[in-house]
Amino acid sequence: MVKIYGTSQSRAARSLWAAEEVGLKYEHVPVAPNTGTRKPEYLKINPNGHVPALDDNGLILFESMAINLYLAEKYGKSPLWPSTVEGRGQAYQWSVWAMTETEPHLLTVLMHRMFLPQAQRSEAAASSAIESLKAPLKVLDDALKNRAYLLGSDFTIADLNVASVLSLAAIIKLDMTATPAVGKWLQTCLGRPAMQKARSMK
Repeated sequence: MVKIYGTSQSRAARSLWAAEEVGLKYEHVPVAPNTGTRKPEYLKINPNGHVPALDDNGLILFESMAINLYLAEKYGKSPLWPSTVEGRGQAYQWSVWAMTETEPHLLTVLMHRMFLPQAQRSEAAASSAIESLKAPLKVLDDALKNRAYLLGSDFTIADLNVASVLSLAAIIKLDMTATPAVGKWLQTCLGRPAMQKARSMK
């Protein structure tokens, strides 16, 4: 039995979404960030002390993007898992891009506007992060012009991975008017039944 560790209010939501998209039968083990991840029994699974983690019949994986790409390749079918080397290369590219170009800025806004104690928040830091998001979001908007999804007309693991990161934009109520293609695409991706089911879990 495949096990996915983490709550739907963490990065584990990405892997729960991927598991639902591929129709995988799995056990969801809700592990709370910070508290649950510091327990000795969990550190044996992921010594980094983070979620998510995947146990696929003894194979342990951590890092949400690695887990998602693995699930798509092993359990998914085309078009979710691209059938060509070129398509898979693009899926790797966009997955890494989301983590490096957008997530740090989104997390900065989230921390300084919602999560940190009031005395530790910096609106200047949040505003700077929003400004830093403009360039990568323009890159994404250009890629989505005249196409429904990142690789063309079909939803793939590339869309899932990037949309899972940009779901933070909805939480911080990021203004998407300058990148309408991104806004439309993101709404479509986050409205998928598999995503809705993943988000409804613990």
